[in-house]
Amino acid sequence: MEMRSRYRLRSYVLLLSFLSLSFLSLGQWWKKTEEAEKERSKGMLLLTSEVQIEATNAINQMYNFKFPEAEREFNYLKVKHPDHPLPDFLLGLVQWWKMVPNTQNEVYDDRLLEYMDRSISKAEKIWDDTENPEAAFFMAAAYGFKGRLHAERKHWARATLAAKSALKYLEYSREFADFSPELMFGDGLYNYYYHFIKQNFKLLRPVLWLFPKANKQQGIEQLEKVSYQAFYTRTEARYFLLQIYAMENMSEKSYELAKYTHQNYPDNPFFERYHARSAFMLGKLDEAMEVSKSILSKIDNHQVGYEGVSGRYASYILGYYQLYIFRNPAEAKIYFQKCMDFSIQTGSLESGYYWASVLGLARIAYQEGDYDVAVDHCKEVMDKADKKTSQYTDAKKLLSEAKKARRKKK
Repeated sequence: MEMRSRYRLRSYVLLLSFLSLSFLSLGQWWKKTEEAEKERSKGMLLLTSEVQIEATNAINQMYNFKFPEAEREFNYLKVKHPDHPLPDFLLGLVQWWKMVPNTQNEVYDDRLLEYMDRSISKAEKIWDDTENPEAAFFMAAAYGFKGRLHAERKHWARATLAAKSALKYLEYSREFADFSPELMFGDGLYNYYYHFIKQNFKLLRPVLWLFPKANKQQGIEQLEKVSYQAFYTRTEARYFLLQIYAMENMSEKSYELAKYTHQNYPDNPFFERYHARSAFMLGKLDEAMEVSKSILSKIDNHQVGYEGVSGRYASYILGYYQLYIFRNPAEAKIYFQKCMDFSIQTGSLESGYYWASVLGLARIAYQEGDYDVAVDHCKEVMDKADKKTSQYTDAKKLLSEAKKARRKKK
């Protein structure tokens, strides 16, 4: 009995010794892991695995218009890292995406600027103390967003100052090569929009001499690389590429990217309406109709972010198909009128979809023998549409025909 007790005691001692060694080894393993993580991230919060894992879900929630969930996670990051510019920057980004469906909405302007200013202030302190390139990256990004907003509001002087500050800090952060995919985002935007402004904003051309020359095609290629290489700016690059592809008539690329982003963020109205638009442009009738009906349904259900701009796209597409493909003028009337209502609601009487809807109603009125209404609609198109557009040309021709038919009828 005594022998057995001694054997048990020896076994317990051996077990405890083994466990102690195991815990010691485990502690050393965690210590080595932490050291390796610090070495990998070089002390940059942006590059730490923990933050990237925590931020990924919240960023995805934001792009899918689940704003309360995203803000909760970003505020949690702010509690953990109160002196770092990242949480405030991400909270500012949420404000931007709240206004993306209709950038004329100024409700979120003050909050966006407030968060970006806080991010800049925290980044400046870090930069003054350490000249950490991560701080320069955040100042470049935050000034970039301020510039975006000021340009949207046509505050050109403020936009120019913000853009110059963004470019200055972009140069400072270049010394840290691990940021290259994220930095390429700023370079790509600059290279493309330098030429876009030059071509489309004559009054701003004198300001461009303040900035270095740019390469438009290189800008598109840089944004395409960012769209699949970057971590934080990947979806932002896709947001801009969708608009660039549309402006550059790259219909196939626009469709593929719009479909992909919509599938990844099914409740993002911007991506969904670009999916509908690009499918429509390529003649993918069933797909364009399905997505357009989804948009109108979400508007009816008051889903976050779904409003008049998306409704204008969707209702025109459905009206076009009903009139020109299915030869159903009664249904077409409903959708064209909806498009006009959405246009009025969003102050978009200069949009092509509005003019095309009025022209569609003019054609229906002409077919139904209601020539007075046809004439009125044609005149409205000619009053509002650019004379270089097909809508203006078609309205002018239809006006002549409607007047002739009205005279014969009398």
